[in-house]
Amino acid sequence: MGRLTNLIGTIKDKVSQSRVAMVSNPRTLSLHLAVLRATTHDPSSPPNQKHLTSLLDFGHSSRATASAVIETLMDRLQTTRDAAVAIKCLITVHHIIKHGSFILQDQLSVYPSTGGRNYLKLSNFRDNSTPLTWELSSWVRCSDKDINNEEKVSSLMNNDLLREIDSSVGLLEEMCKRPDFLHMLGNKLVEEVMGLVEEDYLLAISEVSIRLSEFRERLSSLSLG
Repeated sequence: MGRLTNLIGTIKDKVSQSRVAMVSNPRTLSLHLAVLRATTHDPSSPPNQKHLTSLLDFGHSSRATASAVIETLMDRLQTTRDAAVAIKCLITVHHIIKHGSFILQDQLSVYPSTGGRNYLKLSNFRDNSTPLTWELSSWVRCSDKDINNEEKVSSLMNNDLLREIDSSVGLLEEMCKRPDFLHMLGNKLVEEVMGLVEEDYLLAISEVSIRLSEFRERLSSLSLG
């Protein structure tokens, strides 16, 4: 069954790349293919580092190109019903945040440019095609939790500080709900996800600690209201 799933995924990837090659503008074809290659249907392996690097390279081009990359990636995330593809899109987003150029990170932070919906909110995502994809779906649904990483916490208003503490604690709670992947040991994609979550868990604890320390210093001067 696993081999059949992998074969079907490979066929889907080939079809997607062929379709993009036929309908894309020649000037944007390479970035569309870069996104597809970084977010394949293979449920057993994480994005190839070479493909991630190729995608990040577009961040050293124009702002319009960086914007097109983010738009293509977010469209891929929002339209797929495949858990492996969604997880890889989120891993790619994580990679951009950690290692992307300023212009690529900036385009990610302002997307969509018109404001409005949170494109990382995927609380209704479900892929029940296999037990693995069903479990991966729970990680996809957690992606709308985030931390506002303020460098100057002391400049926050009290209400904003409390809001960030609540958001950070909410993220920690979601991480503690992680699926039991013990029966999936050896799956490289799962190991990649677990590694990233563990890194973010430590970061979240640090962020909560910083904000609680700031709140503690302000506590004596706060009114009852």
